Amino acid sequence: MWVEALDLILHRLEMSNLNFGKIAAVSGSAQQHGSVYWKNGSFEILSSLDPKKPLVDQFLDAFSIEKSPIWMDCSTTEQCKAIEIAVGGGLELAKLTGSRAHERYVGPQIRKIFETRPEIYQNTERVSLVSSFMASLLIGGYACIDQTDGAGMNLMDIEHRTWSKIALEATAPGLEEKLGKLAPAYAVAGSIASYYVEPSPDPTCGVILCYGCCCSILSKLSCYQR
Repeated sequence: MWVEALDLILHRLEMSNLNFGKIAAVSGSAQQHGSVYWKNGSFEILSSLDPKKPLVDQFLDAFSIEKSPIWMDCSTTEQCKAIEIAVGGGLELAKLTGSRAHERYVGPQIRKIFETRPEIYQNTERVSLVSSFMASLLIGGYACIDQTDGAGMNLMDIEHRTWSKIALEATAPGLEEKLGKLAPAYAVAGSIASYYVEPSPDPTCGVILCYGCCCSILSKLSCYQR
């Protein structure tokens, strides 16, 4: 559905006669607390997109989990309890990551997948948030998770803005490699993928990291005059 949504956006923009050549940079906002699980070998698909085919047709076999866990999922209560115990309690986790463990957060969701479907976890080479997933589609490679969205995962050291080794170990083995790096929300993820250069976007068009919907709402508050 995420991929099909981007296909639809691109189609509507094309039908609007927008001059793509004037676009210097793009970014986006996506649903927070959602996660996407890339199957082993999916980078090859992502980095070799065929501009003659819709995106949705090219990613049919790219994901180890077909349906993304999202913020409405409240099935990870046991995993939340286990993560809090592993780091020394809910207060310690809050001091470390900014909040106690919440069912909708991606950290507990990952632990649940590791515990209940270990073969799927092992067959996952990358875990993206929906925001970094969209940026990945735009650059044709794996984009970093931005720090503002990463702060809502129960995995990031809120003070140092890096992955917390303690939280990672309490969640699942080998997780840091699957998550990739964190980066500031204003960081450039890369240049637009060649897939989008047809028919007209400038190949030098930059892609700024996408971020979560809550962060997007907060940033827009400063746009209003008192």
